[in-house]
Amino acid sequence: MKLLHKDIEKDNAGQVTLMPEEAEDMWHTYNLLQVRDSLRASTIRKVQTESTTGSVGSSRVRTTLTLCVEAIDFDSQACQLRVKGTNLEENQYVKLGAYHTIELELNRKFTLAKKNWDSVVLDRIEQACDPAQKADVAAVVMQEGLANVVLVTPAMTLLRAKVEVTIPRKRKGSCTQHEKVTSFQVPNALCSFGMVKCILVGSPGFVKDQFITYLYKEAVRQDNKVLLENRPKFMLVHASSGHKYSLKEILSDPAVTSRLSDTKAAGEVKALEDFYKMLQHEPDRAFYGVAHVEKAADALAVDTLLISDNTFRHQDIPTRNRYVRLVDSVRDNGGTVRIFSSLHVSGEQLTQLSGVAAILRFPIADLSEDEEGSSSDED
Repeated sequence: MKLLHKDIEKDNAGQVTLMPEEAEDMWHTYNLLQVRDSLRASTIRKVQTESTTGSVGSSRVRTTLTLCVEAIDFDSQACQLRVKGTNLEENQYVKLGAYHTIELELNRKFTLAKKNWDSVVLDRIEQACDPAQKADVAAVVMQEGLANVVLVTPAMTLLRAKVEVTIPRKRKGSCTQHEKVTSFQVPNALCSFGMVKCILVGSPGFVKDQFITYLYKEAVRQDNKVLLENRPKFMLVHASSGHKYSLKEILSDPAVTSRLSDTKAAGEVKALEDFYKMLQHEPDRAFYGVAHVEKAADALAVDTLLISDNTFRHQDIPTRNRYVRLVDSVRDNGGTVRIFSSLHVSGEQLTQLSGVAAILRFPIADLSEDEEGSSSDED
């Protein structure tokens, strides 16, 4: 993402002009947009024209519109973003108040205006425009007959290829077909080895070892220099299955964690692991649920806040502001805030815990007992 212009006033109202440069930037834009924002971008509009003879024809014209956002639709697999709203500035093609849907395009700038640019949204822009925040890890999780090739970026987990092969059980050397297909798919799915720091290959048993042996043998036979040059990036790890959910298990492996210590995805997995350990051994220092975490934050007890990015996509403004205030409160009091991507496996798991959790500096008695006590007093 490229930041072209930024104009934000002291009251936090203003606008920014951005240009998405790659597919992941659409995910960042999706997290920036909210209902009732103003979006100005180039778009295609189908217009009807009437000739002097009375015949009606239609044509597609490119025009620039400013919409009041009413609905946002994001396709995570295709990384396409569509924004529906009403026109705020009339032109020769579109009347004031007419509905239109803009599909944002790569390498075409757009201007986003908000009445309130809060700290979470500004952090998202900073993250999106940081050139160091690129693809971190590629992973191939496999089992006999199945392989998933995924790209783990700082913001999302992208499934690049899914390989399924029927393997006859009784045929000698039956895994060769699977190795052939997978070894062909993996380099194609990863596109550029230069963009990843590490390529994890995980499977139960010896499937990964057979695959990597075949991959290197084919690379030598075909004189695939790119694959051979990136050989040190491959790392074999154990996984319980070849399904996508095994990615969390792979990323939490101590050997992987030490190698990927500077990547965002591994940091999220470790933070969630620390929370679960704390919940198991010292439950008074591990809270989840927004009400409990807020009370812990009021007591200045939150050391690490774990919060899912889908909490900030809430369409109810007061509810969204509640989560923003919680983040600001923890940061102001010296705590660490980790905003999890809901498109990562760890983010999906945090969402199941209400999307908000916290590791505390010191234990606090179970708040549910206090709530029950206060409710019984009221009765």
